[in-house]
Amino acid sequence: MPEPPAAVNGAFCVWLMGLSASGKTTLAQLLARALSQRGFKVEVLDGDVVRTTLSKGLGYTSGDRVTNLRRIAARAQNLVDQQVVTIVAAICPYHAIREEVRATIGNYIEVYLDCPLEVCISRDPKGLYRQALAGEIQHFTGIDDVFDTPVRPDIEVTTHGEAPEASLARILRGLAALRHIAPEPAALSEKAD
Repeated sequence: MPEPPAAVNGAFCVWLMGLSASGKTTLAQLLARALSQRGFKVEVLDGDVVRTTLSKGLGYTSGDRVTNLRRIAARAQNLVDQQVVTIVAAICPYHAIREEVRATIGNYIEVYLDCPLEVCISRDPKGLYRQALAGEIQHFTGIDDVFDTPVRPDIEVTTHGEAPEASLARILRGLAALRHIAPEPAALSEKAD
């Protein structure tokens, strides 16, 4: 059985961030599948799932959000240390915690899923925006808590303006450009033309 490919610069963490319903879980699953098909050992840490396990009992105040994100970052770093490519899908709303996460996880790629609040509200697959707008959920990002637009994401995709597969392709090209994965052979031949 052949050895799985090593990441170009070692294992890494791709942190997908954006508002609720911006497409984080969908893209995390697509990216995990794409990287697994390339032979990488991959783990996904989905913010919704982590809240039912590692962060069970935490609320949505800014302090609880920061604690949750610190726990996710520590778990992600542990996986990266074990040479597991780790994909995190979590809102990560504040500049300060993003910088802390970047410092905690050595080989870290920040991917911002740019999707306007109105579009996220119209998608609302779990009915959370409806509840937040009705006052049933407090401290909801984008409604009564802030989402600081990322200042320097490594990769940015506009999930309201392109299909998930197009966003995935953009992320994969970004990972190759940042030298975390090898470029696709088709991309290599296009450069040769």
